Amino acid sequence: MLSINRLNSKQPDFAERLQTLLAWEGVSDVSVNATVDKIIAAVRSEGDAALIKLTNQFDRRSVNDAASLSLSAEELAKALDRVPAEVAAALRSAGNRIEQFHKKQLGESWRYQEDDGTVLGQRITPLDRVGLYVPGGKASYPSSVLMNAIPAKVAGVTELIMVVPAPDNELDDAVLAAASVAGVDRVFTIGGAQAVAALAYGTESVPSVDKIVGPGNIYVATAKRAVFGKVGIDMIAGPSEICVVCDGATDPAWIAADLFSQAEHDEQAQAVLISDDAKFMSLVLEAMNQLIEKMPRAEIIRESLRERGCFIEIADLAEAASIVNTIAPEHLELSVEDPESLLADIRHAGAIFLGRYSAEALGDYCAGPNHVLPTSGTARFSSPLGVYDFQKRSSIIGCSQRGAETLGKTAAILARSEGLEAHAVSAEARILTD
Repeated sequence: MLSINRLNSKQPDFAERLQTLLAWEGVSDVSVNATVDKIIAAVRSEGDAALIKLTNQFDRRSVNDAASLSLSAEELAKALDRVPAEVAAALRSAGNRIEQFHKKQLGESWRYQEDDGTVLGQRITPLDRVGLYVPGGKASYPSSVLMNAIPAKVAGVTELIMVVPAPDNELDDAVLAAASVAGVDRVFTIGGAQAVAALAYGTESVPSVDKIVGPGNIYVATAKRAVFGKVGIDMIAGPSEICVVCDGATDPAWIAADLFSQAEHDEQAQAVLISDDAKFMSLVLEAMNQLIEKMPRAEIIRESLRERGCFIEIADLAEAASIVNTIAPEHLELSVEDPESLLADIRHAGAIFLGRYSAEALGDYCAGPNHVLPTSGTARFSSPLGVYDFQKRSSIIGCSQRGAETLGKTAAILARSEGLEAHAVSAEARILTD
């Protein structure tokens, strides 16, 4: 029998118990930080030599030169030819949908002219070069390649560099095929903190980038945090999450599968069901107990549900939105008769799935919106990965003579109020005297 936490919004200590379940600390310990700092220092000082040494050490390889760490576009295309035809077709189909969705996010530069002729505006330009980290080995996710690479390409990024470890010289053809579909420019078979360091600082073979995106283990996450400032990063992601709000009228087996879809990621993943129907939640638990026997990752699911999973009974659906906003989940399913009525009160969620037929798993692969989402409550202040993460904005200021005189007087007053005389003199220099 599966074990899962049960809460009721009527409990006097409900808020405290909920916060305890939501708590997750992804802070690296001292030993991880020390190891990562040492690896970054080695790559910065020794370049390719350090990459080769660390790759052989951690990935159990026998690489002799940096050229052996690189894959060409032709090799990616061959991988696309090698994967089963249905996989290639699915990658292309998902890629097309992801591209079409993200094209809607493209921003436009704009300007306006004031009455005195002064021009103000904003110019949007893409990043020059982006690094994409892709996990290797058992944690190979071609869908993550599509979700990270395609928005960058839509944004107009000039060059996209992918790094993917090849432990024991093993590479997943589906990952390389996805890179081909997404238009990745260059691939290096390196991983871990050393790959992040190479992307941030550059080596003789690996060019430095402007931003690093993509998921990884604790060493990768720690390295991304360490190089932030030298380069941009997407986010420090926590465990996967799903929150389902259901009115009791959806097939319990569907909800059971939806909860498992995130619980199977890892033991720290979180699956939450919110409902005003206690009998329905019992039916969901029955369905989960039947389904668990068919799951290859059953032990991971069991521990995830036991440690961080939760059924929350509420008095009525009117309570659901406030609890959802407290959780601020990565994925939210509104599996109710009228999801739009609930949506109006939802303020914090990474991706919102409307209605009984909108399974979260569809968003993971091929619906179109990005599956790189804020976790651990960060949906309160951050957004899904998108085209805007690969663009930057520059302000445009073009003063006319009249505008320079008007603005110069105001700027000089404010500058002197701050004790910055040179600012005032500069602002006044273009004010013409009669």
